[in-house]
Amino acid sequence: MSQDAVPGLPLGLTPVRRALLSAWNKAGVAEFAVALAARGVEILSTGGTAKTIRDAGVAVRDVSELTGFPEMLSGRVKTLHPRVHGGLLYLRNDEGHVAEAGTHGIVPIDLVLVDLYPFEAAAARPGAAAHEVIEMIDIGGPAMIRSGCKNHEAVLVLTDVADLSVALAELQAHDGASTLGFRRRMAAKAFRRTAAYDALIAHWLGDERFPERLVLPLELRATARYGENPHQAGAVYTLPGSMAGSEAHLASAQQLSGKELSYNNFLDASAALEAVRSLPAPAAVIVKHRNPCGAAIGADQMSAWRRALAGDPLSAFGGILALNTECTMELVREVGVPERFFEVIVAPSFEPGVAAYFHGAVKWGKSVRLLATGALNAAPRSESVLEVRSIDGGVLVQQRDVQPDCEFNSVTRRAPSTREMEDLKLAWALVRHVTSNAIVLVKDGALVGCGAGQMSRVDAVELAAKKAGPRSQGAVMASDAFFPFADGVQAGIAAGITAVVQPGGSVRDADIVRACDEASIAMVLTGRRHFRH
Repeated sequence: MSQDAVPGLPLGLTPVRRALLSAWNKAGVAEFAVALAARGVEILSTGGTAKTIRDAGVAVRDVSELTGFPEMLSGRVKTLHPRVHGGLLYLRNDEGHVAEAGTHGIVPIDLVLVDLYPFEAAAARPGAAAHEVIEMIDIGGPAMIRSGCKNHEAVLVLTDVADLSVALAELQAHDGASTLGFRRRMAAKAFRRTAAYDALIAHWLGDERFPERLVLPLELRATARYGENPHQAGAVYTLPGSMAGSEAHLASAQQLSGKELSYNNFLDASAALEAVRSLPAPAAVIVKHRNPCGAAIGADQMSAWRRALAGDPLSAFGGILALNTECTMELVREVGVPERFFEVIVAPSFEPGVAAYFHGAVKWGKSVRLLATGALNAAPRSESVLEVRSIDGGVLVQQRDVQPDCEFNSVTRRAPSTREMEDLKLAWALVRHVTSNAIVLVKDGALVGCGAGQMSRVDAVELAAKKAGPRSQGAVMASDAFFPFADGVQAGIAAGITAVVQPGGSVRDADIVRACDEASIAMVLTGRRHFRH
């Protein structure tokens, strides 16, 4: 029994005398082994990790020498042996365990480093065969992690090479020993690692849309400046690519400049990106409180930006600007004038010098966050990706609302003109991104009025018309859901619209068609609702 072991009590400081190192990612492993050896720690290892350590001039004892068995079955069996797991699991302050370990030649292993096989990378590799992915399911690594973590009162478990320097600092501070608190923190991190690893494998193997247990292997991307309000804390986590879809994401965008993003910044920037990626390039969208207050397509980026800003220049102040083409210096010179301010600008990329220009020539430039997403995939987004939202005591999960091609079925005596049809398609693309009840007015390829989050659809129409003002004359109108009565369409007609797009499906559809025919406006039905709550 070790001299600091007290039967019946947790161990406090535990010296590291023997360590087992097995890492796929070997960055820093050789240096870690050198530092351990300098403290007189015996090093055990396997395969490529052992070679890396030997090449650094450190003596290594092969695990096969400890177990008396060679690595076998193409490397599938290396560390699955009682002398490995016994060395990790036996209780150092239990006299029976100590005696039994001695009888079977089991020696204590005080530290284990395991960096798991890169299953996610293998699964995400284009063209990877199933058997190749399966070979990247680590067995011995998770088993050693669980054994060491179960006995964390005596064993230090490391699962991230980024923690090697932290572990060395811990040993340095305590003369070659680790504290119970540190071992406990590392054990918790290790169990989070294996839980995420198993979740990735289950996702790859399974095909259930809503499995009996939904485990999301989320990784901390960043802490937020604050939550919805300054007194709340917040953070953003990301899903691995195989679960989040292959396209560019806001959560993984590169921040080129500006302050730390808040929870609301992330929400609004995500809404802006979702909206702009649904429009043909070049396009610009300005979002305020998750709703577009300006949006337009144009012949070029400058045209799209100017027309989007004209949608609601007052509301645009303090909003989020999103582009689906590279952000140019020409545009930022207009964006950065004193009377304008944007919290975030999101784009696939930024021309060289944009960040420096904001820092040096724009009054508020050091605050603006520039987020580069990478190229936006023009292909339809996958419906298989799940969206998760919190409710009291649980979460809601649904498949993502994508916008597949749908038929615009004309149901009025007058069919839309070519110009109206183009605007109707744009309005239909935009209304998906507006909080329900949602109404948008579009004219000549630009959003001119938006009614968001109203309890009455008539109120939403009237709000959109008020925002549009005289521009509502000759505009088209989109509704995210059917009109339950003719009064909503009639409010649009009174504002001067000439065409409507909506899902249809009301028991009073005939009344609504009649109202349109009486006013000689065109209406098309899509048969697909797009609530956004």
